[in-house]
Amino acid sequence: MSFPGMEPNIAILTTQDLELRHNDRVILNRASLAVAEKDRLGLLGRNGSGKTTFLRILAGEVVPDSGNLTRQKGLVVGYLPQEFSLNPALTVQGNIQEGARHILDLITEFEALPGDSSRHSEIEERIQHFDGWSLDHRIALAMTQLGCPQGDRAVTSLSGGEKRRVALARAIVARPDLLILDEPTNHLDTDSIEWIVEYLAAYPGALLVVTHDRHFLDRVATGIVELRNGAFERYEGNYSDYLAARAEKLASEELVEHKRQMFLRREMDWARRRPKARTTKSKSRLDRFFEVSEQGPPAEESDMELVIPPPPQLGNRVVDLVGIGVELGGRWLFRGLSLTFQAGGRIGITGRNGLGKTTLLRAIIGQMPPSEGEVRVGQLTQFNYIDQGRLQLREDRTVLEEVSDGSEWVKWGDSKLSLRAYLKRFLFTDDRIVTQVRHLSGGERSRLLLARILKQGGNFLILDEPTNDLDLPSLRVLEEALLNFPGSVLVVSHDRYFLDRICTGILAFEGEGRVAYSVGNYDYYLEKTRPKKVLASTSAAAAKAWAPPPPPAPPGPKKKKLGFKEQKELEGIEGRIQEMEAEAARIEALFTSPDFHKDYGNRTSELNVKLEDLKTTAARLYTRWEELEALKAQGS
Repeated sequence: MSFPGMEPNIAILTTQDLELRHNDRVILNRASLAVAEKDRLGLLGRNGSGKTTFLRILAGEVVPDSGNLTRQKGLVVGYLPQEFSLNPALTVQGNIQEGARHILDLITEFEALPGDSSRHSEIEERIQHFDGWSLDHRIALAMTQLGCPQGDRAVTSLSGGEKRRVALARAIVARPDLLILDEPTNHLDTDSIEWIVEYLAAYPGALLVVTHDRHFLDRVATGIVELRNGAFERYEGNYSDYLAARAEKLASEELVEHKRQMFLRREMDWARRRPKARTTKSKSRLDRFFEVSEQGPPAEESDMELVIPPPPQLGNRVVDLVGIGVELGGRWLFRGLSLTFQAGGRIGITGRNGLGKTTLLRAIIGQMPPSEGEVRVGQLTQFNYIDQGRLQLREDRTVLEEVSDGSEWVKWGDSKLSLRAYLKRFLFTDDRIVTQVRHLSGGERSRLLLARILKQGGNFLILDEPTNDLDLPSLRVLEEALLNFPGSVLVVSHDRYFLDRICTGILAFEGEGRVAYSVGNYDYYLEKTRPKKVLASTSAAAAKAWAPPPPPAPPGPKKKKLGFKEQKELEGIEGRIQEMEAEAARIEALFTSPDFHKDYGNRTSELNVKLEDLKTTAARLYTRWEELEALKAQGS
């Protein structure tokens, strides 16, 4: 689409009628997609639908069975796969620089050219196209913002998370014409994610990203492409726009199917009553009947029914943290943390990597004693801890064997559920239940791990990065299950969308041993802390530019203080903001509901308007809250 005064968005890569099969399974079925030079596309689809395979086709690592792939001449493509490799012979800095090899080669050629060479302008134009002269600055910035290890370290000494940061920096610093990223925010902390979001939102080239990070898609994407039943469906706008448009599309499909069924019923009634003489008109009508009947209904997609086993009842005390702190290697990770967990509470833990989030979880469940303070656990509290590494799956076992502990039943409150029925809630069909783990897709492995761990029960769930490697439908179902869980939940996550949907409180590791607790979701925590951060940065700037104080000024007007009415307004404004955000979250949850198109499809426009009004009103209340807080500070 082009607008007056704007250059057209030219296609730089086109796929047409791609077909790919793995054994009897269709991955791509005449799939076609065009990527334009300014596109920032999010690629969505269920785990196992073929997203990663498609990216590998674009990167030249996989050849489709048939179809065409056309690239613009001279197109430079950057690619971060999920399973990446670094050059063990190079340092961290060397590996990152290798991502910009085409720029380094251009600069080397430019500097070697004789002064009168006719290629000077051509090479310089290519270097400027990739902003090559600022490459060193971009490398230094990316390494800092992504928390990469020191540049002279050998990559063989790095952890898995450190290697992924290096690989991400390597992919983005070259500023290729088309940047392809497969789950770029996995294992990044909140600050790094926020930086990469801002960086890619302003990216000058084309971008194609597979990610389950919905905050990322809302901020970065200008279009959403869904891989569904082997074909691409494209939606303009970000993730929120996609949810609304897809709900309308599904409602339309349902209406078309309803009309098709009504037509078939009418024609069947007519066929039973029709005269025996087969006129040309009746034959044409029968032909139309068979044509419509052969079309079939739209393909249905099953949703995972992730219902957490009903937990035992909690006592009056769940868990109390009384002034706890942990010291490691002579450094305090945190100190003086006191917090009371309540039944039904869902606390999200966030903060940069390495500040002690996982250590806190281990202290709570008794895996390591705190260096100071006390953890008081209620007599009826039963922990179920899902750690970052999860449990290793055994490749030679079947799905059924991996979940079974020698029993064919799962304890389900006061009753029990058959193991096969339990696994079907996680989308394992009869044939997949007896399939060996080695033959499962990545999505099936994630669902199997969840099934195995959640089967253990418990009334206090502790989850460390549960959203990694789950597709968006599975994420939404996990969120619904946690929202309906009557026990307590403590979850470490860098997924802002996830934290906003489920949390009743945020425990933020802010660095330098500080841990702050805030009632409400993550967005509310950010809004509350933003004025403090602005004030802190203003104070730092003032201190840096300190000068001797001027002579005392004559007395000015008396500082304005909050009046009684304004004080009451300030006291009630946070509650109003929370009400607005809760209602907005409820409407957003409706959009993500599998039954949205059936229950609310005819109210899509109305709900969109209401959601926008709620967000606008909440933003206005935030502004007013800041004004009143500033007035309060001025008068104190």
